Amino acid sequence: MGIRLGCIADDFTGATDLANNLVRAGMRVVQLIDTPSAGVEQAIDADAVVIALKSRTVPAADAVEASLRALAWLRSMGAEQIYFKYCSTFDSTPVGNIGPVTEALMDALGTDFTVATPAFPDNGRTIFKGHLFVGDVLLSDSGMRHHPLTPMTDSDLVSVLGAQTTREVGLVDHTVVADGVEAIRARVDALREGGFGIAIVDAVSNDDLVRLGAAVQGFPLVTAGSGLAIGLPANWGFKPSRAAAQLPPPAGHQAVVSGSVSVATNRQVLEYLRTGRPAFSLDPLRVAAGEDVVGQALAFAGSHLDDGPVLVYSTESADTVRTVQGRLGAAEAGELVERTLARIAQGLVERGVRRLVVAGGETSGAVVQALGITGLRIGPQIDPGVPWCAAALPGGDTLHITLKSGNFGGPGFFTRSFALLDEEAA
Repeated sequence: MGIRLGCIADDFTGATDLANNLVRAGMRVVQLIDTPSAGVEQAIDADAVVIALKSRTVPAADAVEASLRALAWLRSMGAEQIYFKYCSTFDSTPVGNIGPVTEALMDALGTDFTVATPAFPDNGRTIFKGHLFVGDVLLSDSGMRHHPLTPMTDSDLVSVLGAQTTREVGLVDHTVVADGVEAIRARVDALREGGFGIAIVDAVSNDDLVRLGAAVQGFPLVTAGSGLAIGLPANWGFKPSRAAAQLPPPAGHQAVVSGSVSVATNRQVLEYLRTGRPAFSLDPLRVAAGEDVVGQALAFAGSHLDDGPVLVYSTESADTVRTVQGRLGAAEAGELVERTLARIAQGLVERGVRRLVVAGGETSGAVVQALGITGLRIGPQIDPGVPWCAAALPGGDTLHITLKSGNFGGPGFFTRSFALLDEEAA
């Protein structure tokens, strides 16, 4: 039997975020790192497959090409519905990549209408009157306004997406969503007849997403953050089950690598440091100057791994990030940190780390590629949107890894992650 739901995610942490919600709703999920090559089809045993791309901040044409390649593979596997997943803070620029990818997928699937909703109430992402809120503030007033690659200064999603697309973008507002499935479908029909091709859908609660999930049953394409995933599995009769999240028992050393500059990850680093556990701060300027920072980090970690988790981080304040970017350039600084942390992660695994937390979307992408990971089995949730996963290392060992979006998780996330994994295995 072919897979029921085929998903295309625009970054690696976003992929696990989506897969996590599908697993919690009862689907067995495999996450693949980029589109598989020929022959991998025979190894897939899952109800849903999530293909993790690194397409959020690449040129729009490259994002479209990668997404269409993923779509072709998912369709060859018999996917009944396609889910394009982006960030719950709608990370994008005035030229993409959410709009161009959405339109390319619509064209390839021959559909004239789809929905767009990054809402994820469990993580404080809600949409009201088409405006995206992060917690109690508008997106434009949140920390995302300072994002180094995709600064979000407009919270009106109809406006943001409309600037990226050739199709008209409309709105299904909260009063319609509250009225239920038939009301949503009627509003969709009216928008379609009015010449609209995409609708931003309000959602202020999980109940809203469940209603929307039922309303889009049979749509060739849906686009959303990870929140809509809670409302889709029931369309195929799936129900929540602990069995869907079972992973092999964990073993080996514990470590955290963090490259995110988000407010949430800054808090997590500070909380970890407050506990007095060992931590190594990575200075990008020292790396750029040619110092062997990788060797220094691994030497530091090697002397502490026997005592519990070790943190290696390059998480700084917005002012510090701007200073580094001013000296190295924004793109160069980001890539330098990603490459360095990926090499450190490789070294940590070589030294016996088999339980690894990675913070930051771009950092996660660099780490999984450096480790040669091609697929992940999705396990239990740590915090909303963040699960533990299991990956087969090239040598045959199992690596338990979590890929955390920078914006997700509570202050004690790093240490709580390892405690939960041990509890699940007990």
